[in-house]
Amino acid sequence: MTGRRSLGRRFGWLWAAYAVSSYGTGFGFGAFSLIAVLVLHSGPAEVSALSAVGLAVGAVVAIPLGPWVEFRRKRPVMVAMELTRFAALMSVPAAFALGLLSFAQLLVVSVVVAAAKIAFGAAGGAYLKALLPPEDLLVANSRFEATTWSAIVVGPPLGGAAIGVFGPVTTVIADAVSYLLSALGIHAIGGSEPRPTRAGAPGPRAGDLLEGWRGILAHPTLRRFFFNTILVNGLIMATEPLLAVLLLGRLGFAPWQYGLAFAVPCVGGLIGARLAHRLVARFGRHEVMLTVGALRACWPIGLAFVQPGVPGIVLVIAVQLGLVTCCGVFNPVLATYRLAHTDTGRVARTLSAWSISAGVAIAALTAIWGLLAAVTSLRTAIALAGVLLLATPFLLPRREHARSGHGGPG
Repeated sequence: MTGRRSLGRRFGWLWAAYAVSSYGTGFGFGAFSLIAVLVLHSGPAEVSALSAVGLAVGAVVAIPLGPWVEFRRKRPVMVAMELTRFAALMSVPAAFALGLLSFAQLLVVSVVVAAAKIAFGAAGGAYLKALLPPEDLLVANSRFEATTWSAIVVGPPLGGAAIGVFGPVTTVIADAVSYLLSALGIHAIGGSEPRPTRAGAPGPRAGDLLEGWRGILAHPTLRRFFFNTILVNGLIMATEPLLAVLLLGRLGFAPWQYGLAFAVPCVGGLIGARLAHRLVARFGRHEVMLTVGALRACWPIGLAFVQPGVPGIVLVIAVQLGLVTCCGVFNPVLATYRLAHTDTGRVARTLSAWSISAGVAIAALTAIWGLLAAVTSLRTAIALAGVLLLATPFLLPRREHARSGHGGPG
């Protein structure tokens, strides 16, 4: 059985560290928004800015980190990024205890955490590719994906309960500690790691900043998956604030109903991640990505027709279950394909470029859809995003091109 296949002690420590930080992040989900509202009494515009600006600025700050990560040992970089997130987050309860917490500090911390997350992901992907043989990468990515969705199922409800009992900064402390524990787990992996070498003259070059994007755009199949995923994820995330207003405000959903409607479907992500390896073994990697990539775009338009009461909750759960299950299959297969078709000396810059583009796109589309909802209506904006998503499968590559000369092992 795929879920019981051993990938070795070192991967076990890496997976454990990932699980700890994932559950900490799930536990602390939405904590900054709650602190902004409950402690700093911020308005809707400030809360929206905290999410969008932190993500966008963090992505921009992370641009030079891609080349920096590429030519360093990856495990120490991962430890450093986890410790950075720990220190940044712990500054929030410290300032709160001293009565010095401000909205500006929350914004700065959100930028630091977003940039460190991108750098950690870039280093982690490169380290995983060096750690495991190509045939084990899909199993590993499926385990990471399953862990992510299980953390989303369990974390936010427990975090919400903790905030109600212990106060608004409780989950921030827990999230920070999870990064500290993750850093210790990554350190415990042990083993030697050769220092990456750079061809030609040593030292940073201006072209290094764009090398990740050049690698993506030069590969015909990766390029199409890149634009497809950026647009799909951006449109899905852009409607989340609108759905919160529609469900909690206009339709009168209780907070627990809203949380239930989005937490329960995450079980589909766990199921999809566990099925990914079997589906690829039976139908082939490209066929699975093409089919599931198209199916995930078909669900969100249903959210424009949600109604009050139990029928509305059932509709949201059904739509989210279909969407999340498709994402649970698609994401690890794409992550594995991306690693396999990226040269070892370019992995960190490629993953960094991908994450930066995703962050900027989500922030931009979220802002645009907020304006669109203000000009039209919540349902109209949600419906338009759903209609545009129906067109995104046309961006998927119909066939898998032969990898370019700089690609990694297939």
